[in-house]
Amino acid sequence: MNLAIIGATGNVGSRLVNEALARGHHVTAIARHASRLAADPGLDTLDIDLADGAKLASALRGQDAVVSSVRFATSPLASVLGPVRQAGVPRLLVVGGAGSLEVAPGAALVDTPAFPAEYKTEALAGRDWLDALRAEKDLDWTFLSPSALFVPGERTGTFRLGGDALLTAADGRSWISMEDFAIAMLDEVEKPAHTGRRFTVGY
Repeated sequence: MNLAIIGATGNVGSRLVNEALARGHHVTAIARHASRLAADPGLDTLDIDLADGAKLASALRGQDAVVSSVRFATSPLASVLGPVRQAGVPRLLVVGGAGSLEVAPGAALVDTPAFPAEYKTEALAGRDWLDALRAEKDLDWTFLSPSALFVPGERTGTFRLGGDALLTAADGRSWISMEDFAIAMLDEVEKPAHTGRRFTVGY
């Protein structure tokens, strides 16, 4: 499969690149400094800023799917969605946030008093992205939210999937490693099971 990953040099993006390459996909890694990634026979790197929509659209042509791993607060949905549409890419998958997940019916994590103030702007912007995607009627999209604690760790391949509710492990923690998140995302790329909706992953 030809897969483009936008934001490919970030903590999550780089793990998505590694997971996709390990599965034999051809990856086009896109970021402002994508050329810093280690060379691989299955990897093309393109140094592109999201502000250059025409260049991004050109880079996305011929891709089977696009995975967006960009910061919501500094990247309007239109800066990704517009080029995806222009390029005619059939699928968009988004690395989401945990803030929009529900901790009770109708109550999002980002709206709870204990939600860290330093992450609130990004979390609210992520919810805006999700709301906008849900209004799309002719787009094949998927939004994958991590658990509350989203950290570098081990690739175990053992995790749970959920819907719109925050997942909590038996020890009371809500967490997922970036490596296992990448597995869940590439599983969805290869075998779509959550088209037109959000899902979540956790232990």
